[in-house]
Amino acid sequence: MKRLLLPALALATVLPLSALAETAVPSSAGEIALSFAPVVKGTAPSVVNIYARQVVQDRVSPFAGDPFFDQFFQEFGATKPRVQNSLGSGVIVSEDGIVVSNYHVVADATDIRVVLADRREYAATVLLGDPQIDLAVLKLTTDEPLPALTLGDSEALQVGDLVLAIGNPFGVGQTVSSGIVSGLARSALQVGDGTGYFVQTDAPINPGNSGGALVDMAGRLIGINTAIVTRDGGSNGIGFAIPSALVARVVEQAKAGATQFNRPWAGIGGQEVDGSLSEALGMDRPLGVLVTTLHPQSPFATAGLVEGDVVLSLGGAAINTPQEFMFRLAVLGSGPQEVRYLHKGVEATTSVTLGPAPDTPDRQAVTVTEEVVLQGASLARINPAVMAELGLPLGASGVAVTAVDGVARDVGLRPGDILVALNGQMVTTPDEALAASREQARRWQIDLIRGGQTLRLRFRL
Repeated sequence: MKRLLLPALALATVLPLSALAETAVPSSAGEIALSFAPVVKGTAPSVVNIYARQVVQDRVSPFAGDPFFDQFFQEFGATKPRVQNSLGSGVIVSEDGIVVSNYHVVADATDIRVVLADRREYAATVLLGDPQIDLAVLKLTTDEPLPALTLGDSEALQVGDLVLAIGNPFGVGQTVSSGIVSGLARSALQVGDGTGYFVQTDAPINPGNSGGALVDMAGRLIGINTAIVTRDGGSNGIGFAIPSALVARVVEQAKAGATQFNRPWAGIGGQEVDGSLSEALGMDRPLGVLVTTLHPQSPFATAGLVEGDVVLSLGGAAINTPQEFMFRLAVLGSGPQEVRYLHKGVEATTSVTLGPAPDTPDRQAVTVTEEVVLQGASLARINPAVMAELGLPLGASGVAVTAVDGVARDVGLRPGDILVALNGQMVTTPDEALAASREQARRWQIDLIRGGQTLRLRFRL
C-alpha cells in the first residue's frame, strides 16, 4: 500500500499553481447536487427482471465419464428431464404490460415470471420472438396500468451522448451504470442467429443485463442491451444495444398480432466496399454495398438495379455494410423508398417498393403421410417466400424440407434441407420427391444440400 501511495503524493506536489487555480469549484446548490438521480427515478420502475424456466432432456450415457467411449456414445442412453433457469432483464414499453427483452433470455421457456422494481410479480407470455435480431415481445398478465418507457429516436444519437444502462447484472438486483455512446452503426458482432446492427456504449453491461434498457438523459429508451465484448465474462467497456428504431418496429408488429417479425424481402446479396474494391470501381473512397447477387423477382431488380451496382443509401439513410442494409429494410417496412446507387460509376436515384417475399411460383406444398422413406416430411418448391422462411440462399432451387417428423426426422432430415436426389433419382418438385420415395428398397441414399454443403444420407429401412 505504501509503495502505491508514495508516487501519488509525489505527483501531487509537482502540480503547478496555475492548474490548481483553473480547477472548477461548484458555485451553486444546483451544481453541487448534479446527479443522474432524476433520470433514474423516472426510468428504473420500467425496467424489470425476467425469470425464465424450461425443461430440457439430458441424455444419460452409460459411458459418461469414460475418457474414450464417452466421445462415441453421447447420443446413446436414456434421457433425464432437467429444469434450466435463465435470468435477464426487460423493459415495459406500454402501460398495458407490453415488455421487450432479448430473445435469448426467454427462448423455449415454458414458464416466464416478470418482477418489477417495486417487487410486484406477473406471469408473462411471448407475443413475438425473433432469434435473428434477438428480440422478444412479452405480455404481462395484468389489468392495471404499469410504468412504461417512451421510445426515443436512436437515429438522432451521436457519439459522445450520455446514456444509462439499467438491468439486473449477475442477479444482484437492479443496477444503473453510466457512460456514453461510444460508437454507432456497429455491425460486425454476431448475436443470436444473425449478425446485427448496434449502438455501442462504454456503460458497464454484464451478464443479466441482457434485455435491459439503454436510456438517454431525457429518460427515453434508445436501445435494448444485448451483448458485450469480453475476455473474462465481465464488462470491458464495450457493450452493444439494439437500436430503438428497430425495437419500435418489432413492438408495432407484435401489437398487430404478428408472432414472428416480418421484414421486407430484398432479394439481393452484397458485400461491403473496401479500399481495394472502391479503387477497382473507380470510386474516390469506400462507400456503399456492392450488389453481388440479384434475384429476378427482387424489387431492386424491378427498380432497375443490376449486379455490379453499388447501393449508397436507402430511404435517405447511408448504407455501408450488408448488415446496415438489412437493418434499414427492417426499420423502413413495406412501401416505396428512395434508393441511391452507382451504376457504371454514375450516381442514380430511383424508387423501390418494399414488401414481403412473393410466394410465386406456387410452392406446391405437400406433407407426406404415406408409409414411405419421406413419411412425416413437409416439402415445398423453392420460391422467394420459401427462401425467406428458411433462410435459403438466393440461388437455391428445387425441393425444400420445411418441417420434419416421423421417419423423415429419424433418418436425419432437417428443416431447410434441399433435396437433390433419392437413390440416384433427381428431384425438382415435391411431387417428384414423393414419387421417388415410393420406391421399394431397403437401402436408401438421399443427396441433399444443407447450409450450402452437399451431404449424402445412407441408411437401411
